[in-house]
Amino acid sequence: MAGTLYLVPTPIGNLGDISKRMADTLAQVDFVAAEDTRVSLKLLNHLGLKKPMVSYHRHNTQKGGEQVLERLRAGESCALVTDAGMPAISDPGEELVAQCAQEEIQVIGIPGPCALVTALAISGQPTSRFTFEGFLAMNKKNRRTHLESLVGEERTMIFYEAPHKLAATLEDLAKMFGGERPVSLCRELTKLHEQVWRTTLGQAAEYYRQTPAKGEFVLVVRGAQPRGEEGPEIEDGLSLVRRLQGNGLSLRDAVKRAAKELGLSRNQLYDLAVNGEVTAGKEEKSRREDG
Repeated sequence: MAGTLYLVPTPIGNLGDISKRMADTLAQVDFVAAEDTRVSLKLLNHLGLKKPMVSYHRHNTQKGGEQVLERLRAGESCALVTDAGMPAISDPGEELVAQCAQEEIQVIGIPGPCALVTALAISGQPTSRFTFEGFLAMNKKNRRTHLESLVGEERTMIFYEAPHKLAATLEDLAKMFGGERPVSLCRELTKLHEQVWRTTLGQAAEYYRQTPAKGEFVLVVRGAQPRGEEGPEIEDGLSLVRRLQGNGLSLRDAVKRAAKELGLSRNQLYDLAVNGEVTAGKEEKSRREDG
């Protein structure tokens, strides 16, 4: 009788997130299939466990996968772990699970840490419908094709990104979706320097052009305006600008705040507001001269 493959999530930063069930599963299995045996060894040592380990990562899915499957067919149980987070999510474990499903080998998932769900929950963006897009391709053509397919996406979009590629990714996202599109940058989740910055793609891109990024990021981008649904008109933005100016804000600050609140283009709103002031000034001058 075949064994069982357990998908055991591992902490994305804070070791305190290890559940009793996760630890018990690692203790009970016959062996561990690890993305990086050195990283997993530290986790096992933390738990006071000693287990045989095999490597299973994106560079050896065929050889490593067959090694795991052979032992599963022989009746052994295996815990599949990644360096951080849930196995098979943006991870080659997806292929191993599919192979087990084809051979009717039992697969059991243990709930636990997952960066995308954690980031979405704290992002402040809509959470009822979302799409996980993982890491964008490094190839410029593939990346552009991927982003073009998402231009009309109405669901909240979640991306993973490494610090050395963050600035370029934010530039691409701002060009494709517009600089005023809201985004939440979730950095170093569950770690000492955890941070969530809720801003726009344009502002984030501008900031990271000059500031080196540190830590791992999850980007939670608001979806496009639903088709057929009327959004705020530019006149609504101008009215809000005037009210904010009446409360003491400068024209520039009032435009910035109104554009962010209503999801309008800041540049367009500013130009219209300035032109409106010029027009109003000319009309007032004309009235005085006629009088």
